[in-house]
Amino acid sequence: MDDARELLRSAVTGCSSCESLPPGAKLGGDGDGSVQVKLDVGRGARAARTFAIYGKGGIGKSTTSSNLSLAFARLGHRVLQIGCDPKHDSTFTLTKRLIPTVIDVLESVDFHPEELRPEDFVFEGTGGVMCVEAGGPPAGTGCGGYVVGQTVKLLKEHHLLEDTDVVIFDVLGDVVCGGFAAPLQHADQALVVAANDFDSIFAMNRIVAAIAAKARNYDVRLGGVIVNRSAATDQIELYNQAVGMRTLAHFPDLDVIRRSRLKKSTLFEMEATPEVAAVQVEYLRLAKSLWDGVSPLVAQPMKDRDIFELLGFE
Repeated sequence: MDDARELLRSAVTGCSSCESLPPGAKLGGDGDGSVQVKLDVGRGARAARTFAIYGKGGIGKSTTSSNLSLAFARLGHRVLQIGCDPKHDSTFTLTKRLIPTVIDVLESVDFHPEELRPEDFVFEGTGGVMCVEAGGPPAGTGCGGYVVGQTVKLLKEHHLLEDTDVVIFDVLGDVVCGGFAAPLQHADQALVVAANDFDSIFAMNRIVAAIAAKARNYDVRLGGVIVNRSAATDQIELYNQAVGMRTLAHFPDLDVIRRSRLKKSTLFEMEATPEVAAVQVEYLRLAKSLWDGVSPLVAQPMKDRDIFELLGFE
């Protein structure tokens, strides 16, 4: 317990990944100039079908994650959604409030995880979706990757993953460091949320590169892109053809999606209209296809200049 407590303290007060590793872990390279903590076999979230959802900041990952979680639940699956953002609002539309984070509750017991019960950090949301918010260190300090890793460890110690069919990690923004890529070491597949615009596709290309790097040491594989807030998909399809990606689902830019967030509601709880019904059907279709299994992709990310040549100029 002292080791776990020290790691959590380091996550809050400062990153010490090169000085203090989890017991049994070792450093492993996963790309030029990159160092990561390579976990022992069996330490990831392997009891359930596990998805890590990434995308450009503000693209709608939390909205997508929450509606996808509820779609899985509507299909009869037991679902756990884990928010991996310090602002801890991933599960907001499911729980109708900002729930306490794992870091919050650990601080309340002076980082003695053995004193915690599942009900202290796991909260039931709409449709029975179980919700966890990892939280994060104060701005400018610590390492979010350790927070995510210790959150998964805590869930496993309480056997919560064994009673779950689907786990969804909703991850902060673009992949800019190994810390925010940490959920990839626990996931079966990584999904990217992107709009049909240059900035989103540029961010997606970085995420594709990060997934390719992590796949060298972890079981995670690339699943595809979920097109969000877009009337068309032509630019994304152009990118997909160039790198070997595929579109898994398409959600248009509808005001009802924005309003659902303001109402603290998922789209499955909004007033029934033809456009809402169409979005609900698409989420259910996406959930079923992911449950049935989509073949892993081996996409080849583009160089920055090549993306500008492909999409940046008319």
